[in-house]
Amino acid sequence: MSAPNTDVTSLASAALPMPVPAEEYDSCPVTDVVRLMSDKWSMVVLVLLGRRSHRFNELHRSIDGISQRMLTRTLRGLESSGLVLRQVRPTVPPSVEYGLTPLGQSLLEPLSGLAEWAVRNWPEIAAARNRVPTS
Repeated sequence: MSAPNTDVTSLASAALPMPVPAEEYDSCPVTDVVRLMSDKWSMVVLVLLGRRSHRFNELHRSIDGISQRMLTRTLRGLESSGLVLRQVRPTVPPSVEYGLTPLGQSLLEPLSGLAEWAVRNWPEIAAARNRVPTS
């Protein structure tokens, strides 16, 4: 729901103007968070960091197919959104560890609900995608 509708507790009951103004949709907090989570790597990084803190190379080795550059960009995006905390340890050489902030931790429960829904409904979604369209 958009900035004017931030007090709405249910997505299904949100009153939306028709047509939905593009600027309202673009400035909506829900749209912003969904875009952040729909990044290819953000959810897996959040899930791994939700289990425990990781050093960069350890995190990189834990995610098959992600480049160092993309992991850096993903971590920076999550950090700038307040979900990930980057901690530099005063060792020689300095080590960097990534973990979730309390805000990031609070996102795991709703993400888990979405994951449960997706797994439960995946057969129906897959079947719908495989149906031959009738004309």
